[in-house]
Amino acid sequence: MTELSLAELEAERDRLFVQLSAVGDFRRGSVSENYRKCGKPNCACARPGHPGHGPRFLWTRSAGARKTVGRQLAAAEVGKVRREVARHAQFAAISEQIAEVNEKIGEARPAAGTAAAPVPEGEKGGSGTRSRKRSPRR
Repeated sequence: MTELSLAELEAERDRLFVQLSAVGDFRRGSVSENYRKCGKPNCACARPGHPGHGPRFLWTRSAGARKTVGRQLAAAEVGKVRREVARHAQFAAISEQIAEVNEKIGEARPAAGTAAAPVPEGEKGGSGTRSRKRSPRR
């Protein structure tokens, strides 16, 4: 695999930014279709094999540490929300590609005032050996 030049990497990043701007409206989460039984013994949903009342559509998303936010969707907005959730996957994929290209650009671009001498992967720069005071408790 040939390495791309800095100009080619920047052009790739610009192309990805154009794709990102074309994604449009998006939202995180998922849409689920649910059926439920009402619990009334004489209702049709109480019969064996009956799926229950529904469908009811619920949009849910994660809202931080162990918290989920959701709301019931009207039938007219289900298609719109599903498209927006699908576009979030596009947004995430393009964002990941942008991050990867930016990392390559960072590696290819020399630091200001230094020669372009990349540090080999896997090696740490470290500050060398230093003396440390030892704890009196040992």
